[in-house]
Amino acid sequence: MTDLTSCSATTLARLIREGRASSEEIVRAHLDHIDAINPTINAVVVVMADSALADARRLDEQQRRGNTAGPLHGVPVTIKDAIETAGVVTTGGTLGRAEYVPDRDATVVTRLRNAGAVVIGKTNLPELSLAGEADNLVYGRTVNPYNHDRVTGGSSGGEGAAIAAGMSPLGMGSDVGGSVRLPSHFCGIAGIKATSGLVPSTGHYPSADGILARLWQIGPMARYVEDLVLSLPVIAGPDGIDPAAFPVSLRDPAAVNISSLRVAYHTEIPEAPVTPETAKAVRGAAQALADAGATVEETHPACLDNIWDRTNAFYSADGGDQIRRALERAGTAEAHQLTKETIESQAHYAESVADLAETLVWVDQFRRDMLAFLGDYDAILCPGHSHPAMEHGRSNDDEYYRGYLYTMAYNLTGWPGTIVRAGTAPEGLPIGVQLTAAPWREDISLALAAQVETTLGGWQPPPL
Repeated sequence: MTDLTSCSATTLARLIREGRASSEEIVRAHLDHIDAINPTINAVVVVMADSALADARRLDEQQRRGNTAGPLHGVPVTIKDAIETAGVVTTGGTLGRAEYVPDRDATVVTRLRNAGAVVIGKTNLPELSLAGEADNLVYGRTVNPYNHDRVTGGSSGGEGAAIAAGMSPLGMGSDVGGSVRLPSHFCGIAGIKATSGLVPSTGHYPSADGILARLWQIGPMARYVEDLVLSLPVIAGPDGIDPAAFPVSLRDPAAVNISSLRVAYHTEIPEAPVTPETAKAVRGAAQALADAGATVEETHPACLDNIWDRTNAFYSADGGDQIRRALERAGTAEAHQLTKETIESQAHYAESVADLAETLVWVDQFRRDMLAFLGDYDAILCPGHSHPAMEHGRSNDDEYYRGYLYTMAYNLTGWPGTIVRAGTAPEGLPIGVQLTAAPWREDISLALAAQVETTLGGWQPPPL
């Protein structure tokens, strides 16, 4: 891996700004790395070499004239294939859209371009972003850079693999139950799901509408926490289209005094037992925060103890009908096996209107209970998942599927959550921890994640 393809986006932006490297040079380095590595990993499913190089040359000329587009001037980025890109195929991982080309960019893509980013490719995902591993009938399977027999997580699994392997310094994923944070955990990188409503979902496919609208969030993924800090302000804020996006000012993680923070941590949810190494990683992160001066206590919200069925009922109340309709609207005649398994699983939790009403009441009470717990703390530290990356095709197995509770529960709250690598499994796979904070306190979540990264090392290069 060359130096340029292991640098942070923040460092690359500075090199360009200081005239020590050109955008074209940096973009070429990443495109060459994609050529060399991607055939094995299959993370980048559309390579936008011609347009990327043209954009890089334009930005270099702009730089020579003394003009900078923004904080990401000249920096290459990748985009999950659920997020629309004008003139570039966006399949959502389903056969019915295998040749669908949108005529406009998603809001976050527009904002990235306006900040000077160069889009170099689209990354793989499960069909309709609805599984725990990046595999579909359009592009096939993405493999984990640390072990090709293991998954990259879902649904932003292509992003996780591409970034971990140095094919991109920064990318955009999306998260409704863990789809930014799980690939970050499985691939050993950093990723944030911001507070529900911070980032507009306009241009995401499937559209973030209906009962899950207040859970969906597009979010950045990178090897380094500093790049989440750099890019989140670029994509945040309402766009006048997404009714679930709110005008809230971001706070600066650099202004957070960690020694003043109170952090609760737990190594396990009873319904989702963790591996010993996962618990060890959480305790190591807790110690890192304590050593930095934070007040750290091992405890957890009691309302997390019995949430499996209720959480699944909320996510699956229609029994899979919405997925079936999405496939029909896309013109998909054959769904991927993982999609079929998801529909089958959701059918088990189908609810009547009256039962759904009760589930919605439970969700609001869960949020109240969680907020009440957080009244005594500034953040909660917990696993990113109960296990490191599992074997392909097993993400829906009960022992692994229950591990999604660690992210799904915090989607229900709407709180911001950052994943950062904090440990390594015996087989060499990354283990991430999740740091959540109160609504609109991305600054606390990111500051704590940065401290864990500094102390425990964060991302480590895979054995490419």
